[in-house]
Order: sequence, then structure tokens, then C-alpha cells
Amino acid sequence: MPSQIDLISDKFRQELVARNVYNEKQNYDSSHPNANSDGDEKGKNEIGSSVDILSRTDNVTKNMYGEKNQYGTEHPNANSDGDEKGKNEIGNSTDVKKRTELLAKNIYKSNNKYGSEHPNALSNDDEKGRGDVNGKIGTLTDIQKRNENIVKNTYKSDNSYSTEHPNARGNGDDKGKGTGKFLDVYNYSAGSKTDVNERTSNTKVNVKYNSNKTYPDFPTK
Repeated sequence: MPSQIDLISDKFRQELVARNVYNEKQNYDSSHPNANSDGDEKGKNEIGSSVDILSRTDNVTKNMYGEKNQYGTEHPNANSDGDEKGKNEIGNSTDVKKRTELLAKNIYKSNNKYGSEHPNALSNDDEKGRGDVNGKIGTLTDIQKRNENIVKNTYKSDNSYSTEHPNARGNGDDKGKGTGKFLDVYNYSAGSKTDVNERTSNTKVNVKYNSNKTYPDFPTK
């Protein structure tokens, strides 16, 4: 005897099958009238429903390009021939006009091309070029500013700053901090005058750990 849930399920199944217009005697497939484009709103197939066909016909009517006048790279409307339609590799009439205006404003032309050797690209005492000319680099303003800064700089070619310079080493003043050795961070002579004084002060405060008893320095027993 079927269970209550089987009875309910079978009832719902029969109701759904009754609503379905497709059944064992009339299966839905690609050959069914409702799958084919035959002038109604149901089938589309490869052509479309009646609405699809109407829309396509309307769009084709509006399109100026057809089988006898197909658009392509050789079509007059694709080529630059003095109108606003075709551009091709040159441009339409507006493009050509704008290009001509810009070329007239450009001081660099085919017989005066801009490049790395052009006077306006080189550093020759004007405000245009910056390129290297016998070691001189920058515009006139660049060179003037550089000379002003070099005068203010205490480090020059005969007094270059480095790890060995007195102002880089911790030698009792507040300028240098280094020891002259690479990554020599555990050297107690490292640091400026203030650093050394602060370190000494802090070492005195720390009565539990010092150079003779570092942290951690746990007993072995």
C-alpha cells in the first residue's frame, strides 16, 4: 500500500503533467511546430519569432549597407576621401584639418626633426635642452641652482662624505655616529656625543645586567 507521501507526490505529479502541453504523444524537440519559426511567437529556430523577424526587417531597412553595397575597407565611406565618414590610415576631413593646424604650430618638421642631438635637447646655456654636453647637464636654471647648492654644501670633491669622514664617525661630537666599520652596531664607541652620554647613563641605572652579566644569563644549576 502506497504511503501518504507517495499519494501526495503522485497527486502533484498528475497536476503538473496536466498543465504541460507536451507529453508522450507530442514530445517537444527541434521538429515540433513550437520550436520552428513559422510566424508565431513560440518557435525561433535559426530565423526567429515573428517579433524577431519584424525587428530584423526594420533594422535592415534602416541600414544603408546591403548585399549590393556591402561595407568594407574598400568602400568609399571607409576611405579618407575628403568627407566626414571614412578615416582609413589618414583620417576624415576634420582629422586632416586638425593635423594640418598642429603641424603648422610645430617647430620641428621633416627637415628639422627633434632628437637627442638637436640643439633644443642639449645643455647649451638655454632653458630648452638638458642633455649632456662635455659633462654639462641641465638647462641654464638647472646649472645655476646646482652651483648655488654646491657652494652651500660642506662636502666637495676634495672633502667627500663617507663612512670614514670625521662627521660620519662617533668621535665626541654630535655629528657622526658610526665607527667606520660595516654594521659595527655592538661597538660602545658608536654614536654621537649625546648617544654615548645617554648610553652611559642608562648603563649606570641598570644594576642587574651589564657587560659582565648580560641578559639572558641564566644560572646553569
